[in-house]
Parts: sequence; C-alpha cells; structure tokens
Amino acid sequence: MKKLAYLSVVLLIISGCSSGGNGELIGVQNRNANYSAPPFGMVLVPKGSYRMGPSDQDVPWATTAQSKTVSVPAFWMDETEITNNEYRQFVYWVRDSLAYRLLGEQIDAYLISEDQYGEPIDPPFINWEEPINWYGEEEKTILEDLYYPEHERFFRRRDIDTRKLVYDYFWIDYHQAAQKFTFENEARRHYNYKTGQYDGEIYNLEGKRVPIKDRSSFIMHDKVHVYPDTLCWIGDFSYSYNEPMTSMYFWSPSYDNYPVVGVTWKQATAFCVWRTQLLNNYLITVGQTFEQDYRLPIEGEWEYAARGGNDLAVYPWGGPYTRNDRGCFLANFKPLRGDYLDDGGMYTVEVAIYEANDFGLYDMAGNVAEWTSSAFDESSYTFTHDLSPDYKYNALPDDLPVMKRKVVRGGSWKDIAYYLQNGSRTYEYQDSAKSYIGFRCVRTYMGPDETGASSKVY
Repeated sequence: MKKLAYLSVVLLIISGCSSGGNGELIGVQNRNANYSAPPFGMVLVPKGSYRMGPSDQDVPWATTAQSKTVSVPAFWMDETEITNNEYRQFVYWVRDSLAYRLLGEQIDAYLISEDQYGEPIDPPFINWEEPINWYGEEEKTILEDLYYPEHERFFRRRDIDTRKLVYDYFWIDYHQAAQKFTFENEARRHYNYKTGQYDGEIYNLEGKRVPIKDRSSFIMHDKVHVYPDTLCWIGDFSYSYNEPMTSMYFWSPSYDNYPVVGVTWKQATAFCVWRTQLLNNYLITVGQTFEQDYRLPIEGEWEYAARGGNDLAVYPWGGPYTRNDRGCFLANFKPLRGDYLDDGGMYTVEVAIYEANDFGLYDMAGNVAEWTSSAFDESSYTFTHDLSPDYKYNALPDDLPVMKRKVVRGGSWKDIAYYLQNGSRTYEYQDSAKSYIGFRCVRTYMGPDETGASSKVY
C-alpha cells in the first residue's frame, strides 16, 4: 500500500512538471491562431513604404505638411465608410442595453456575474437572450424613462429620448502607462510629462492629477452620447434649406447605405470600442479569447491606404485629374464653380458607387471626409517618427481648443478638389459634428506577413 502511495506521488510530480514534448522546448500548444481570417467588410492594406505628404501644389499655402518617406505595417480597413445602417446598430445596442437594465432582465449578479472574490459586478451582465416587449402595459410603464417627457413630445408621439442614449466604456491610456508604470524598471520611474518632474501621479479624464495605485489607474472610464447630431445639416449652412436632410437622413431606409455623418471624433472612437467588444464577446462564446481591436486609422495609415500603392499619385484613383477619359468625374465633391450635381450627387451619395482604388477601398476621396485618430499639429510631420508616424494627444476638458484638433482626411461632397488629394490634410475639433465628416475603422493585421506565409530573408 505504501509502495502504491509512493508511486502515485511520483507520477503526480512527474505529470505536474511536464507540459508535453518529451522534455523538449516546444512552446505552448493548441494556440488558436486565426489571424488570416479576413474581417467582414474589410480589405487588407499590405505593409509598405511611401512618400507621405503633398503630391501637388499647396493651393491654400497652408504649409501644414512636408514630404517624408515613412513605413506602415499591414492592416485591415473598412472598404467603405461606416454607413447609417451600420451606425444604427450601435445606437440600437445602446438603447436596448438601457431597456434591459430598466426591465431587470439581467443575469443574477450573485450566480453568474461574480468576480473572482465573490463580489457582484456592477452593472451585472445583461441577458440578451430575453426579447424586449416594448408594447406590454407593464413594460411601457417601466420603460417610460427612456422616452421624451410629455411636454417635449411632438404631436404626442412617444419617441425615444436620444439624450438618454449614452455609451459607457473603458480604454487604456498606454502612453501614460509607458511613462509612469514602473514594474520595478528604474528607467521608467514615475515621470510626469506635463510638469517635467518625477512623481507618482497621472491625469484622469477630468484633467485632475490623481495618484497611481496600480494597473487600474491607467484604465480610463468614459461616457459618450451616441446619437448623431442630425441638426448639423442646418447648422453647417447659413441661408440654406436642408431641413429634409435633418429629419430623414439618418432614419429613412432610403439612406441606409449612405455614410453616417453628424458624428464627433469621440463618438467615432466610442463606436470602435463597441465594435471591438461586439466581436470579442462573440469570440469568447466560441472558445477564442484573444482581442481583435478596431480603431480609427492613424493619419499615416489613412494616406497610405488612399494612395493604393501608387506612391506619387495625386488622387486615390492614381491619376492627376478628377475626370476619366470619358469626361466623368471620379468622386463626389464640389466641382467647377459649385455645380454640385455635375459629379452625380447633390449631397452625399451611396457608398461604393465610384470605382475603388488599387487596394479595393471605396470613397477615399470625396463623399464624406473622414476622422483619423491623430491629433492635428501644423509641424507634426517634422517631429513624428518615420515608422507608423502618429501624433496623439488626449485633450482634457480645460485644454485650449487648439489642443482638441483632430486630423480629417479625404475631402467631402461640399469640398473643392484640392481637399480630395491624397496629401491634403485639415482638421476639425473633436467635439464637433459635421454634415460632411464620417469615418471608417481599421484593425491591425496579425500574422507573419500579408500573404500568410513565413517571412524569410535570403
């Protein structure tokens, strides 16, 4: 009996020390690597180098860019701008999540949504399997808080109060973490980049300095109203009749496949976080756990994608002119002296009706201009790196407006041809919503190289 017990202990020790491979170094096995699966609605932009900056004259003499050679890793990019119907999925998700919480259709916090210490998670996980009954008498009473109060209703219509549609989310401030989180690294003491001194504090989203406790100090909690500013169609133009676009553009099925507008930079950023979690939550249910982060493109990525592999091209379609050999305009913009219809569209047009560039990307010039993740600085080309050049600044509430500028690229339906050029850059304030600015998402490519084959140097 003692021999049996001794043998059991030995076998337990041996099996506990073994990870397979007959004692050889073979790495962790059964790792699910599905990086080669193309994301839905995206095309692969291969890695490469190009001349970033103006390809033609600086018409407004803005001198906001210089030419420099840069290199960009491979990434996935939406083949079109995010459409009204795609953004509406985000709005509906936020609306439904608020309704579920009001109705109490949440999985028991003490049974399912407990953390590792047995404490309930606030808020608990939502039970999305339970359908919402929007028209039951009891449910209508409970959900009343989601609707406009009676004195704000138009012709007594019971409409969702869009001011209540707030997306609550988190993101990690890697830049402050890289500068101040030590992990016992002497080369990375708590250096405060705003005061120029070593300390143990960081700035939170309210602009207040708070002490560093642990990793959680760098997890930022943000809230964003998600409903587009439909009044931008009127606010952007003085003495111009655009009321039908205000009332119908985002909601009419006729505009489902048109690019969403009236979205601020912060709303576009929040959409990327939501889209990331939408995918990751699904991957967890099928046994895959690694992250697939969607984000706005950095300025260098956007210009590289717009050029479509044509390094010195003026426009995304590769040529120096805005017309093809039949005299037709190649994008939706403001041609000539204001004949908006001459290119086929009065305002925006459906996505992907003009030809794609050589990377398979549509509307990289015209239709709507697009937000990037980069902050705008006239001299950023001078000090940014030549590897994935980018300049980011997390503007705080009390910062001057000049610190809240974000790079906008591509030109729009109401812009002249100069702003359609690959190298043209301009900006808008991060909390501004315009009838001519939309966005598209990118996702970093994970893999050996763009073809899925191992990279070798001979």
